[in-house]
Amino acid sequence: MATGQPAGPAVEPGGAALGITAAAGLVLMLVGVFGMIQGIVGLLDNDLYVVTNKWLFELTPTAWGWGHVLIGLVALSAGVGLFFGRFWARTIAIIVAAFSILANFAWLPYYPIWALLVIGFDLFVIWAVTAHGSDFRAA
Repeated sequence: MATGQPAGPAVEPGGAALGITAAAGLVLMLVGVFGMIQGIVGLLDNDLYVVTNKWLFELTPTAWGWGHVLIGLVALSAGVGLFFGRFWARTIAIIVAAFSILANFAWLPYYPIWALLVIGFDLFVIWAVTAHGSDFRAA
């Protein structure tokens, strides 16, 4: 029976859900800053990143640098947007985290520990945004 009234009381998001969303926004901003640092280092000092083996993805450090700077800027913007509960920020956060995972997977020959750290951050962001991304908007 449709009466135009909501079926029950509105459920307010809990503190943990808001905290997870806030953490995802903060981590995404950190991923953005880390990506920009990786990119800037690749742009300024091409000799710093040394590859010892042949890998499938072979680009110059300058090309990687620009890619990481661009991904970092978009990630930083999406992280800020998450704090304001913007739908576009949730969508962009998932997309940019996925691209960041791919970029850092390809970055593994250069600095594997750094790349794995950023991949872990990206996985957390994807989980948090998909599970609790709309909590700030509801609050």
